[in-house]
Amino acid sequence: MDVIKLTRELGKAIQEDDGYKLFAAAKEKADNDTELQDLIGKFNLKRMDLSNAVTASEPDQAKLEQLDKELKELYDTVMSNPTMIEFNATKQAVDSMMSFINQILTASVNGEDPFLVEEAHDCGGNCGSCGGCH
Repeated sequence: MDVIKLTRELGKAIQEDDGYKLFAAAKEKADNDTELQDLIGKFNLKRMDLSNAVTASEPDQAKLEQLDKELKELYDTVMSNPTMIEFNATKQAVDSMMSFINQILTASVNGEDPFLVEEAHDCGGNCGSCGGCH
């Protein structure tokens, strides 16, 4: 049994999954949504402005508060964009699937029966690889 070959087949199966296809389509839609990309660009510029203001030799508190307010407003606008909402929902579904796949693989490496692994929805505190709270 060639584990690498099986892993490549798993990768192909993931790409054929309906949830992945929805995610890929939503990602392409988000990448091509000029309004959304403009908002993301404005958000990133505002974030840099805030970062520069924070690290200034004498930070202006009023300016910091205004930049922070503007940054939060831009963030809310980006996150409430219908294309971004669709992207985030489909990404969360794929992240959840990938998390379960990783749970199965990890359990297998630890000697557990992969067919008995149940999907865990617990939070370890580090959201870096999280598929979202359930």
